[in-house]
Amino acid sequence: MSTFKPKFITFDCYGTLTRFQMAETAQKIYADRISAEDMPFFLRQFAAYRLDEVLDQWKPYEQVCKNAITRTCARWGIQTNDEETGAFYKAVPTWGPHADVPAGLSKVAKEFPLVIFSNADDSQIMHNVEQLGAPFHKVFTAQQAQAYKPRLRAFEYMLDNLNCNPEDVLHVSSSLRYDLMPAADMGIKNKVFVARGHEPSTPFYGYTEIKDISGLPGVLGL
Repeated sequence: MSTFKPKFITFDCYGTLTRFQMAETAQKIYADRISAEDMPFFLRQFAAYRLDEVLDQWKPYEQVCKNAITRTCARWGIQTNDEETGAFYKAVPTWGPHADVPAGLSKVAKEFPLVIFSNADDSQIMHNVEQLGAPFHKVFTAQQAQAYKPRLRAFEYMLDNLNCNPEDVLHVSSSLRYDLMPAADMGIKNKVFVARGHEPSTPFYGYTEIKDISGLPGVLGL
C-alpha cells in the first residue's frame, strides 16, 4: 500500500472525518422514555433504520432522519413529535471533526487531491467540511448523485465525475457497510478502514486498517 500513489484520496465524511453524533442526540432526546439498559439496542435499531432508508430511492436527508427515528420509536412503542424528529437533521451542520483529523488531512493534502462523497444534502455538508482543516478538490453529496451509499450508483457518480477508474483512488472510511464493502464490489482495491469502533473489522474486504487519520500519511509513505 505504501507504494501506491492514487490520483485521488476519497473519503466518507460523517463518522470518518466529522464526529457523527446521531446516537448522542437520540440519547439526549429519549432518555426519559428509554431505560439506560435498553438504550444501546434502541440506538442500534435507529442506525439500522437509517441504513434501511437510504437503500430506497433517493429522498432528502431530512426525510431519511425523520423516517428512521419515527420508525424506531414506533417499534419501541414510544411517542415522539416533529420537533424531536427534526432535531437530528438540524444538528448535522454543527458537528466538528474528530481531534485527529486536521493534522492528518493537512499532511496528505500537500501531496494528493482530497475528495469527499457524503450521504448528505448540499445545504449541510460545507458547514462540516470547512472545519476539517484541509482543502478538498471535490465534495460530492448524495443529493447530487440522487443516491446514497452503500448503493453502487453513488460510487459510480463519484468515479464518473472524477473521470477516473476504481484502481485510481484510495477510499478511506470508518464504515464497512456504507463504504468499504460496496467499494470492494466496485473494484476499488485500495482502501483504508479507520477503526473508530462503529463496526467490527472484516479483513475479507481487503483494506489497510488504521486507528485514526493520524495513521493515513504512513499508509501513503509520507
